[in-house]
Amino acid sequence: MIRHVVLWKLAAEAPEDKVAAGAGIRERLEALVGVVPGLSSVQVLPDLGSTDGNFDVMLLSEHEDEAALQGYQEHPAHLEAAAFIRSVVQGRAALDALV
Repeated sequence: MIRHVVLWKLAAEAPEDKVAAGAGIRERLEALVGVVPGLSSVQVLPDLGSTDGNFDVMLLSEHEDEAALQGYQEHPAHLEAAAFIRSVVQGRAALDALV
């Protein structure tokens, strides 16, 4: 199993805009379960907001294997979600780990 972790820093400054952007990310990515082969689970979580400098939103997804992760990256539904995400973020960090 591969665990894919992504952290985003949102471009929005206003708290309500950050909430809306985070909800948009969550809606699009969680909808991919059952659509993208080999994608076992998706969680999209907002930061608590209690520590300055933290990223704003986290993705934690699990994929059957590296081939499934690659398929996820290239899947048209993921590419559509990624286009929205790029439109609302200003920074990204990612890590893929074998579990």
